[in-house]
Amino acid sequence: MTSRHDSALFFTCSLIELIGRQTLQRRGDIAALMGRGTLAHIYEYADVLHCEPIAKTADEYIRRCHIPQSSFDNVALCRYDVPDYWDIGEVYERLISDVRGQKTAIDTLLEVYTSWIDDAISNYNSDFFYQPRDYIAECYRQSTVIIC
Repeated sequence: MTSRHDSALFFTCSLIELIGRQTLQRRGDIAALMGRGTLAHIYEYADVLHCEPIAKTADEYIRRCHIPQSSFDNVALCRYDVPDYWDIGEVYERLISDVRGQKTAIDTLLEVYTSWIDDAISNYNSDFFYQPRDYIAECYRQSTVIIC
């Protein structure tokens, strides 16, 4: 596991979360619709892109990637405090950093977002996304939520 914070990955994951909320898409679908090339571009230029308001950047990529509106509204379904898109971006950034190994950040991002764990993290009525990063990473590795 690494303890280093990857700010470019954090920005990329937070942007995916915001785009998902704005278009009512599952976050894995957003990652797939954006594709490896676009995600790699965002990751590479995150230090420049974050100079603009993130909502403006999200709108630009929604248009650029032709991301349609859908009906996955996990924010509206949340019965408790809705976590900020930056908070969820950090959960994904830590998980991707923890399970990355020798793969690229973007390859690992796509694997994580298109796995079962996307639904678990996106369920804001559970406490899964609040769990310690070690626990979330181990759940991902074992492909299941670990019950103690």
